[in-house]
Amino acid sequence: MLIGEYHHNIDDKGRLVIPGKFREELGQQFVITRGIEKCLYIYSMESWEKLTSKLDTLSFTRKDVRIFNRSFFSGAAICEFDRNGRINITSPLIVYAGLAKECVIIGVNDRLEVWDSASFNNFLTENSEKLEDIAEHLFEDTKDAL
Repeated sequence: MLIGEYHHNIDDKGRLVIPGKFREELGQQFVITRGIEKCLYIYSMESWEKLTSKLDTLSFTRKDVRIFNRSFFSGAAICEFDRNGRINITSPLIVYAGLAKECVIIGVNDRLEVWDSASFNNFLTENSEKLEDIAEHLFEDTKDAL
């Protein structure tokens, strides 16, 4: 399980240090791609294969499936860590996520998300007051509430 929040700077060559705790979970090879809400998603190969298996069950005749798959897969790249624990993020992904200098790397269960620091802070601010209502609606139909 990937959890936690870390702050690191991306350098001029698009390299970003991934915390050691996350590197162990991801393994030597992993996939990085466009996420939703202008962040990047990083998946271990095992999590990537599970996700793509689910996506394979969706009908390509549905327009929303084609749109999502184009965005998701065209931005994807198989990556490895360098000897300093860094990843090299491609220019299109840097532009997509608006990564300037300071990045926030968060664990979100089966994936990492990489955010521009200002964008992540805006996300938190915009959603902080909604969190209680969101939690209530997510668990209203279950007996196992938080």
